[in-house]
Amino acid sequence: MYSFSTCWNSARHTDGRAMLHEIRDLGFEYAELSHGIRLSLLPGILGAVADGEMKISSLHNFCPLPVGIDKPAPNLYEFSSDRERDRQLALKHTLNTFDFAVKVGAPLVVLHFGSMDLKDYTGKLKELLERGEKGSPKFLKVVAEANAARAAKKKKFYDHSCDMLRELVGEAKFRNLKLGIEIREAVEELPIESDFESLLKEFPGPTVNYWHDTGHAQVKEDLGFINHAEFLAARADRLAGFHIHDVKFPARDHFPPGGGSIDFAALQPFVKPEHIKVFELSPKVPLDSVQRGIAYLKRIWGEE
Repeated sequence: MYSFSTCWNSARHTDGRAMLHEIRDLGFEYAELSHGIRLSLLPGILGAVADGEMKISSLHNFCPLPVGIDKPAPNLYEFSSDRERDRQLALKHTLNTFDFAVKVGAPLVVLHFGSMDLKDYTGKLKELLERGEKGSPKFLKVVAEANAARAAKKKKFYDHSCDMLRELVGEAKFRNLKLGIEIREAVEELPIESDFESLLKEFPGPTVNYWHDTGHAQVKEDLGFINHAEFLAARADRLAGFHIHDVKFPARDHFPPGGGSIDFAALQPFVKPEHIKVFELSPKVPLDSVQRGIAYLKRIWGEE
């Protein structure tokens, strides 16, 4: 199943039906409701879904946006926060997302897992990339420092997130929803790469799944932490779907496929028709580039 994320067009629409019609006109039967869905868009979305004009493949937490928030804010409240109030607000708005997923018939919700209180290693490594220092002693030193800092500080943040996920699993099962834990691009975000194996073991399928973001994984490779294709291969048996976008040097993502450095052919062996495959493109990408990117990816991954 291919789908297209509203992150591309939600900001410029005031009517949810028109927003979904624009995605339908690109040739999609399904849309993902991303984390920029304002409350004012809901009547049109619900009307379009009820009238059979569009199907919803998935929601990206938080969706809809909390009251008073009018821009994408997936990390507004984090499962990993040291503040109990923030964790409870994260729980509240995630449950609101679950309830909205049920209303629109979406089978899956994509979740961010949280972050750690660390200095900005991601920014430092991107600076080194831009200066052409990838693989240099300085670059490798920053990677090593980041890994040491994550190992030393992650436990309490990771434990907070796992506690939250334990609560959410029961709520998801009650609503017959699947959850996709997304790989993130920043070094400071959770789960860190080595934690996915234990996380997916503790939280078995079919409720908890791995969600592969092609752009984030490529950034993580460029920053020196994973091999993109190998990372996907190791988690393919728990894979629910993809966010699809490309990456331009240095570590800039959400470009259309074919417009960056990702080897989509290397990922193709792990793509199955039952996966939810969501194009997640920047609002700045023009229509003709969107169309070329869709065609490019489908030539490599197939039409289903």
